[in-house]
Amino acid sequence: MSGRAQLMWDEAVTGYDFGPGHPMDPVRLALTMRLVEALGLDRALRVTAARPAGESTLRLVHREDYTAAVRAASADPSSADGSYGLGTADVPAFAAMHEASALIAGQSVGAAEAVWRGDALHAVNFAGGLHHAMAGAASGFCVYNDAALAVARLLELGAERVVYVDVDVHHGDGVQAAFWDDPRVLTISLHEHPSTLFPQSGWPEETGAPSAEGGAVNVALPAGTGDAGWLRAFHAVVPELVAAFRPQVLVTQHGADTHFEDPLAHLAVSLDAQRMVAEACHDLAHEHADGRWVALGGGGYAVVDVVPRSWAHLVAIAAGAPVAPETAVPEEWRAEVFRRTRQLGPQRMTDGGRPVWKDFVGSGYDPGDRLDQAILATRRAVFPAHGLLPLP
Repeated sequence: MSGRAQLMWDEAVTGYDFGPGHPMDPVRLALTMRLVEALGLDRALRVTAARPAGESTLRLVHREDYTAAVRAASADPSSADGSYGLGTADVPAFAAMHEASALIAGQSVGAAEAVWRGDALHAVNFAGGLHHAMAGAASGFCVYNDAALAVARLLELGAERVVYVDVDVHHGDGVQAAFWDDPRVLTISLHEHPSTLFPQSGWPEETGAPSAEGGAVNVALPAGTGDAGWLRAFHAVVPELVAAFRPQVLVTQHGADTHFEDPLAHLAVSLDAQRMVAEACHDLAHEHADGRWVALGGGGYAVVDVVPRSWAHLVAIAAGAPVAPETAVPEEWRAEVFRRTRQLGPQRMTDGGRPVWKDFVGSGYDPGDRLDQAILATRRAVFPAHGLLPLP
């Protein structure tokens, strides 16, 4: 065990359960951890659990009246009437909702603390990444915004520059809102275009408050974007901005719902491209943040075929023990999948592709291409604020 990477895990996070039929099935978390174990990755890093986030920690992002409402709905789910976003179709109230949500938040905060204090170089909480929760409302399956809380805790501990990169298919609206006017934080979100997907925000023109101009970055990808376009967009925007901002810590959110099998969105990204972006984030942390990297999960609703493999790759990369794409999925894990879901699990740690992409700077801008139009819209909106040129 290297001691340089840490995985935050408490089996009780699977208590974050909105009930039968809800897309965010906690089996995705359990199956991810079982795959991590079956691949032996739990022996390549330190597996530990943090305490649930307490009230003072939650208040770094959330209003007191909101946390009180969550506690009340948690104690009596029938009392949730839609106020504060609780008791809705997206966020049904359930018993012990506060406890489960605070536990997930605690793992992300614990990951941030471990990285900042030097106890770990990389820390992963794939149960986290609940990026839609607002200061005073639940939204989009998210009760407490653990991603924003992790960033806020880093600032509280003394960090002066933090970059947050969100590659979930949905806009990271809650994290953007939390740091909209904070020049210490750069939020970058790559997501499906808001005209075709929840939460209908994340336009390139959303660039931060006047006091933090250029602090919010949004790449709105056309529906149907696949590996080549997704990788082109990531590399056309993220590395230059990270280099310019010079973060002390990189926090990343790796929602697996960009995948072509995901039932709730319209991108066409493969597991292999997701793995490549996780590797790129790892490399950016080492190039610009002395290796300090906090990696979170997020969305992902193909709970058997996609999520466990995508996040197992993320854990493996953080552990310094990357899993070759052609690796066979362990039979004991496939048996566990069938036992829990009566589905047949995937056989290899790949979708079988070898994604290739053309560099935006190297290959040039195509004015007739919708993806390049999206890339250029973002670069024009924010690059000058960071002393960068929109066009190479």
